[in-house]
Amino acid sequence: MKIKNLLNSKVTRNASWIIAGRVYHMVLAFVVGLLTARYLGPNNYGLINYAATYTSFFASFCTLGINSVIVKNFVDHPDEEGETVGSAIILRTISSVLSVVMMMCITFIADNGEKTTNIVVFLCGIGVIFQVMDTLDYWFQSRLESKYSAFATVISYTVVSIYKVWLLVTGKSVEWFAVSTSIDYLVVAIILLIVYKKRNGPRFSCSMRKAKELFKSSYHFILAGLMVSIYGSTDKFMLKQLLNEAEVGYYSTAVSLCNTWVFLLTAIIDSLYPVILQSFNNKELFERKNKQLYSIVFYISVSVSILFSVLATPVVRILYGKAYIAAAAPLRIITWYTAFSYLGVARNAWIVSYNKQNYLKYLYIGAAITNVVLNVIMIPLWGASGAAFASLLTQISTILVFPALIKDLRPNVKLMVDAILLKKVF
Repeated sequence: MKIKNLLNSKVTRNASWIIAGRVYHMVLAFVVGLLTARYLGPNNYGLINYAATYTSFFASFCTLGINSVIVKNFVDHPDEEGETVGSAIILRTISSVLSVVMMMCITFIADNGEKTTNIVVFLCGIGVIFQVMDTLDYWFQSRLESKYSAFATVISYTVVSIYKVWLLVTGKSVEWFAVSTSIDYLVVAIILLIVYKKRNGPRFSCSMRKAKELFKSSYHFILAGLMVSIYGSTDKFMLKQLLNEAEVGYYSTAVSLCNTWVFLLTAIIDSLYPVILQSFNNKELFERKNKQLYSIVFYISVSVSILFSVLATPVVRILYGKAYIAAAAPLRIITWYTAFSYLGVARNAWIVSYNKQNYLKYLYIGAAITNVVLNVIMIPLWGASGAAFASLLTQISTILVFPALIKDLRPNVKLMVDAILLKKVF
């Protein structure tokens, strides 16, 4: 099967809308983020990103893992869409409010006496409450109508970018920049709700039955997501606690550069996700589509990583200035993390289809422990580069090593290996 025939026209159009929206998002985020980083300097830029680790850490609890199963629920029960959306929003609102409370408790303990840090964490954290409305994004995904979500993203980032430029021009403090994350989520929430209503989306309703159904199918993802959050947030948290905000700033700069292009991977995965789920009854087709997705994700990532590895120093110097030159070293390492990280995202379709969610908690518990241990060892020795290397090793273990130790997950490891080796992919 030729690559050009891989995607049918509707999927292609859907992907094009996602890509267009995220290209715009990427350009604005990159340019404004670059100016912001230069303005704030490594210390304050590191503080903003340190505060963001709290939001990232509680992400799985805020979503309750529902984002990993809700598209399948829409596909399987199209007559219950309103009930599904309403129940998911109620569940996520409760968990998000609790998350903000827990964020503040942790920062008052871990950052005791650091008033600015406490304030910045709170201002960043309240945004998770508005983020519950991205449940509507998954409804659009299930209908291959991601152009509406792309539209919401474009508008929100335009608003946030204008806000940040105003902050730069008027010389505001770091606290003002912390508010931008919450503004972003709020604008997206409002626009998604308006478009949902205009598209005659089913009326929201909530039932204990549907809430239990969603929670039952997603709770495995909560613990798994929490473990992901631990090894996804440990690096910045420990860099700040063991060293300083500047190291967080260098590491965050490297990660930001790596993330400038991953909208492409997200768009491909989001668009193919419903198609892969729908092909489950045809085993040969299902496996081939999974391998195709894995191959595309892996080889696009490797190509970009080679470029970043070679050009890291001049890229950082030109874009961020001499103050951030220390970010080049972790960039050469963390860029390779992308390939394995997004293979994990792509794997969710296989996991959900075979109902293997129960194994995720074991994978990510092992990964979380591995990452914490590696960070404890490597951060004092190599700073931001140590955190980058710890994250890379952890991600490889999560995608290929740990699953190979579990019998029921070995078929997926084989699919990934076949995809990397381009064995019967197209």
